[in-house]
Amino acid sequence: MRVVIGEDEALLREGLSLLLRREGFDVVAAVGDATSVVDAAVRLGPELVLTDIRMPPDRTDDGLRAAIRVRAVRPDVGLVVLSQHVHGQYALELLGARPRGVGYLLKQRVADVENFVRDLRRVGAGDVALDPEVVTAMLDRRDDGVERLSARRREVLGLVAEGRSNAAIARRLGITEKAVVAHVSGIYEALGLPDDADDHRRVLAVVRHLTR
Repeated sequence: MRVVIGEDEALLREGLSLLLRREGFDVVAAVGDATSVVDAAVRLGPELVLTDIRMPPDRTDDGLRAAIRVRAVRPDVGLVVLSQHVHGQYALELLGARPRGVGYLLKQRVADVENFVRDLRRVGAGDVALDPEVVTAMLDRRDDGVERLSARRREVLGLVAEGRSNAAIARRLGITEKAVVAHVSGIYEALGLPDDADDHRRVLAVVRHLTR
């Protein structure tokens, strides 16, 4: 998978490059400012862009803006933004009207290499990868339907929105897969979402609910 990395901290940028190359990614560019992220993504045609949110020139949300500009020019590229903090509004802007092939991950998650790499591959394949804390922030912004869910079902919904399968959710929560199925069905009913056996489509359905 061809990747462009945008990170203004040289040490982290080099570390990400080495990590991804070790895991079999083709890092075609590693740049330190938002303008260069857009230029490299348009010129080199990567399958995935991984960028920090706060980057030069303004060091505010330049990386996020760069990702959104890349999506406008190259709608099929996967986009993952990294942040040190949770910003629910940033997640909403990134997901936009087309919640597909996008990810919002906190930088501390990079230390969990296996899950980090898995999430990058999922986004590159068109799926959605959201940090658990980001999902919680998005849930807190929604109160129609979600507020009527039990604490356990909110927990299940968060894991569904992260892209976890029923089996993975059961292992995480220490309950049976049958119980997860029952919780998911109840969530669909409460949120007015059609049930679907396709995990990919169910994640997109939940994300659309969280972002509409």
